Amino acid sequence: MEKGTKRKVSNKKGKEEKLIVECDDESDAWWWLVHKGITASFLSIALFSLLVRVAVSLHPYSGAGNPPKYGDFEAQRHWMEITLNLPLKEWYRNSTVNDLRYWGLDYPPLTAYQSYVHGLFLRFFSPDSVALFTSRGHESYLGKLLMRWTVLSSDVLVFFPAVFYFVVVYYAGRNPSHRMSDIAWHMAIILLNPCLILIDHGHFQYNCISLGLTVGAIASLLSDKDLVACVLYSLALNHKQMSAYFAPAFFSHLLGKCLRRQYPLLQVLKLGLVVLGTFLIVWWPYVHSMEAFLGVLSRLAPFERGIFEDYVANFWCTTSVLVKWKRLFPTQTLKLLSFGATISSCLPSMIQQIWSPSKQGFLYGLLNSAFSFYLFSFQVHEKSILLPLLPASLLATEEPFLFTWMTLYSLFSMFPLLHRDKLVLPYLSLSALFILLNHLSSGRRDTKDTSAFRSFVTRVFLLCSVILHVVYLSMHAPARYPFLFEALIMLLCFSQFVFLTLYTNAKQWMLLKHSNLVDKEKKLL
Repeated sequence: MEKGTKRKVSNKKGKEEKLIVECDDESDAWWWLVHKGITASFLSIALFSLLVRVAVSLHPYSGAGNPPKYGDFEAQRHWMEITLNLPLKEWYRNSTVNDLRYWGLDYPPLTAYQSYVHGLFLRFFSPDSVALFTSRGHESYLGKLLMRWTVLSSDVLVFFPAVFYFVVVYYAGRNPSHRMSDIAWHMAIILLNPCLILIDHGHFQYNCISLGLTVGAIASLLSDKDLVACVLYSLALNHKQMSAYFAPAFFSHLLGKCLRRQYPLLQVLKLGLVVLGTFLIVWWPYVHSMEAFLGVLSRLAPFERGIFEDYVANFWCTTSVLVKWKRLFPTQTLKLLSFGATISSCLPSMIQQIWSPSKQGFLYGLLNSAFSFYLFSFQVHEKSILLPLLPASLLATEEPFLFTWMTLYSLFSMFPLLHRDKLVLPYLSLSALFILLNHLSSGRRDTKDTSAFRSFVTRVFLLCSVILHVVYLSMHAPARYPFLFEALIMLLCFSQFVFLTLYTNAKQWMLLKHSNLVDKEKKLL
């Protein structure tokens, strides 16, 4: 049985020859998977990751015991209540039985369908937890247990398989020098992402579904299954509109690939039809009426909330210390400013991928695109840092310092939110676990080449972070400046995110130089 294309490669002295097996197609990739024994490693890591999620879910959640509106936990439960007990066309419409001021649905239809399915599960075991009206603020032990199980099952059914698919695609046929320990480490740091676990299984959300669909789309695109990638990414967009953070990267990479094919217009049309078809299926109950369609659409863009909420480490919130954006400009002007800044900041990354699309460049493009949205778009939450953190984790073996630094400051940027949710213990525990995982393979870092200046700067920033943690937990802010500590955390994290996005944009453009050198070498040969 063939295991791929075999070729002989001589060493420098020409005395020995070794056989390298290249994985040329999907069947070869699966042979590599079994040959490397990666399945057993993944299952072991996945089981441990699941146990960590269960441990975190034993702690409080957003708005626990805090009426009248509670928090995100109650929002998700309420959506199950609404989708189960009202006709589909009433889900997004304000009425006497569906007061949109009380956690009205504000995500695309796929989230509503997911809420309906999870609601059926809750109703089967605990009808009172999703009864219309009477279940508001429901916090029985069984109800909470069932809610936690819905997130765990979503992780297992969507996010875990997507990560497995990505690992298969990413490593099959790559440099054979990759050790099994490197691949296992990569799987572990994706599945044990402390930020995602704390938000989904502590605070309580279902980011694992939209991020899992996105990872599946990325893996499909890396394996040249562009149509599958379009379907999966369209589903991610229809689950959470924040998945649009990745849209410029997907668009520019696919457009760049289409422009290099024999019939570029036909290729673009084919991809466009797949995207439109996927959207049409998801939105089918609402496309028959313009009023219903616009009603759902208006719920997805809550501009009335302002350009930012709380203390998120992005441009608008950080600079508002000096420039009072909300007072100086009306919402319409802020929308235009935000749109212009977001597009301008991700444009260089898009141009690079249209000009010279590559799989590695696409991963950097995802990170740069998501960073642009996080830093400059309208209505960003602390939890939105999960989006740029996803491609950073996919690039972890290529950019270990970038991933480590970004994860630490992503965690820190969410610390005030998690502190309000009484999740300090799991926050500290998962931070310790991440640091332990990060140092398991010291050979991954080229510590000998690290400059003394960089080591000094990183130690200074880490010391500042530790001091701010201690201050936040042990001291009260001055009465005149009640949010002083949150502002300092925001400022520190914002500075790191700006540095990282400048670095990743530069790194993406450096790939273009590398590809030009490779092309020249090929011509010489």
